[in-house]
Amino acid sequence: MSGEAEVQFQYTDAADERQTSLAGMWLFLASEMLFFGGLFLLWLFYRVLFPEGFAEATAHTELALGTANTLILLTSSAIYASGIPAARLGRNRVVMVTGAITMVLGVTFMVLKFYEWYKDFEDGMIPGPDFALHGPQAGGAQLFWEFYYIGTVLHMIHLAIGIGLVGWIVWKSRRNVVTHVHSTPVEVVGLYWSFVDMVWMILYALIYLGPRSGA
Repeated sequence: MSGEAEVQFQYTDAADERQTSLAGMWLFLASEMLFFGGLFLLWLFYRVLFPEGFAEATAHTELALGTANTLILLTSSAIYASGIPAARLGRNRVVMVTGAITMVLGVTFMVLKFYEWYKDFEDGMIPGPDFALHGPQAGGAQLFWEFYYIGTVLHMIHLAIGIGLVGWIVWKSRRNVVTHVHSTPVEVVGLYWSFVDMVWMILYALIYLGPRSGA
């Protein structure tokens, strides 16, 4: 099979496929940045309004688990990125291995996050009538935890989609579909995975790195 035959029918050549696919992903990620950007801006706004309540809430977050998950996600991005040059050379086995490791790390992140949510529930960090924190700062603390669950659930959904996309890349590389001509999907999925990583880094700073009163 020639290199040109491996290009999808809607593209004129490999260069057109790469440019169009990357531009499409960047456009999609720009819309996602606007979506998450609004959430983060609102989060920071209320953090300024209720600094004591947010500080008290931050003190009850699981810093060790959050840090461990951050390291896991950063490692997964580095490993996936290491497979992109191999994809451009058509080295399917390397792409398959790096993709599989990335998926395992992504699933590990999700397991740790579910465990963290379990601990949060056990500690009564659920906004509502049974919220464990009381006193004058309880209102601000509840706002923090509302943003926490909204942000982490949205991130988890995006991560799950990312794991599915990486699984698709693993499947393609297993079938030796990735070639020096048709390596664009690996790069496109890499952009999405890096975006998920970036969103988590912002969440990590907002959730765990604020003032930890009472810690």
